[in-house]
Amino acid sequence: MDQLSTIEDIDNASLNLEQEKVGVEKKRKRRPARRQVEGREKTGELMPPQTGQVFNIWYGKWAGGDKEDKYINKNKSETRCNIKRDSGYTKGDKIKGAYFCLFFARGSCSDGPDCTFLHRLPNVHDIYSPNVDCFGRDKHSDYRDDMGGVGSFMRQNHTLYCGRIHVTDDIEEIVARHFSEWGEVERIRVLNSRGVAFITYVNEANAQFAKEAMAHQSLENNEVLNVRWATQDPNPVSQARDAKRVEEQAAEAIRRALPKNFIAELEGRGKKIKRDDFGLDGYDVPDDIWYARCASAVNPAIKTLQNSTKTEKNEPSFDPLTIQEVFDTEANEIFSSTTLDTLRSLDNVYTVQSFDSNVDNSSRLVAYASDED
Repeated sequence: MDQLSTIEDIDNASLNLEQEKVGVEKKRKRRPARRQVEGREKTGELMPPQTGQVFNIWYGKWAGGDKEDKYINKNKSETRCNIKRDSGYTKGDKIKGAYFCLFFARGSCSDGPDCTFLHRLPNVHDIYSPNVDCFGRDKHSDYRDDMGGVGSFMRQNHTLYCGRIHVTDDIEEIVARHFSEWGEVERIRVLNSRGVAFITYVNEANAQFAKEAMAHQSLENNEVLNVRWATQDPNPVSQARDAKRVEEQAAEAIRRALPKNFIAELEGRGKKIKRDDFGLDGYDVPDDIWYARCASAVNPAIKTLQNSTKTEKNEPSFDPLTIQEVFDTEANEIFSSTTLDTLRSLDNVYTVQSFDSNVDNSSRLVAYASDED
């Protein structure tokens, strides 16, 4: 018995220790972002040769005389972003609508946790204006002649062009391994004879991030990549696929915006509410009228709510829905708490104080143009 109790004590102690470890892990905060380079002087070393009067640290180019195409420059980048090692918490996480750090994507941010931009990968929840990219840079009405730069706001571009790839037998695996670091890849097409690859991302923001992260980088054979935006594919199958993706993204955005009971009814799940024809034979209520939730809405659920506040408890209701059915359709996502409290209070008996003609009520009235309250 003593040996058995000792074993049980050891098991209980180990269980408590595991629970304490789990509790510590739950309370653990996110790690701060790593400083990719030390000091501001490192950023100055990354500047290209002076070809203008003023150097723009955001766009990484000289203004006033810079006629060179940065994609012609075949010098390999000295820094590269490592998501697993460099990503973390920054001051930008506390700023609503903060953009991603361009220097972090290039692997040359020296601010680390003090940076006012995000140091992580974009995801589907990061939604920005179509006029800017994920770094906050303004887009243009058309692409550059070399398909470089920020891009255009006229269409969503999820595909990158990658050139100057050293041709090997496992080129497809190498391209997939390097470009999948920056987000979910939908498909990759490699032209082995030309050393060119087309990488399509599921999210446009990930394509924007990958374009900056892989510019002037190398894969496995010390080559210098040429990463640009891909032109629109004239293949009808590809165009139909892109149109379907846009429709799916729009449907997902609408699904997140509408209440759950609306989605359940539209998708044929949950309790089905029969639409009223409002006394007109053969009248089919449009969706924009049926799902309206305003003061003048014609939805039977809203009408029942408005009429129920005017009727007493014992009076029969001839509306298509009763009050209990309104609660059964998850109306708490549509009505406010004040309205729900009013519905629940209908079980009480309301009494109206009768007017007594024997009481002098003249003192309650205020004469016209009187100063008395």
